[in-house]
Amino acid sequence: MGLKKKILIVDDEEDFCFLIKKNLESTGEFEVFVAYNGIDGFCLARVEKPDLILLDIIMPDIGGSDVVHRLKADEHTKNIPVIFLTAVITPKETGKGRVRKIGSYNYIAKPIDTDRLIAYINDTLAGKDITSAE
Repeated sequence: MGLKKKILIVDDEEDFCFLIKKNLESTGEFEVFVAYNGIDGFCLARVEKPDLILLDIIMPDIGGSDVVHRLKADEHTKNIPVIFLTAVITPKETGKGRVRKIGSYNYIAKPIDTDRLIAYINDTLAGKDITSAE
């Protein structure tokens, strides 16, 4: 088996992070790091250099859009793909668990089915457009 893909989850909902981390790591494909706020998420991204970041939009310190601006402005993190996770866009609005593209970023409505999330992660890492994966 090859190297595990590094995934960084940045979300202030600890139970959600625990569940996603557990489910991703149980596949044996991923090494998962978690930050519970935007500042720690940015710092952890610089240190761990993940293959992909799952990023909540609304957090108490700095929001996901501010984190992305910092990531894209930093030489060490500017090329890391980001998928936003949000409860702002509901599965009903996007189709159950589907992806919505806003600007150049993909947004996945919470709650998300783990198998679908894994497929989105793998497709994103392979450079595929996950908005057309449905």
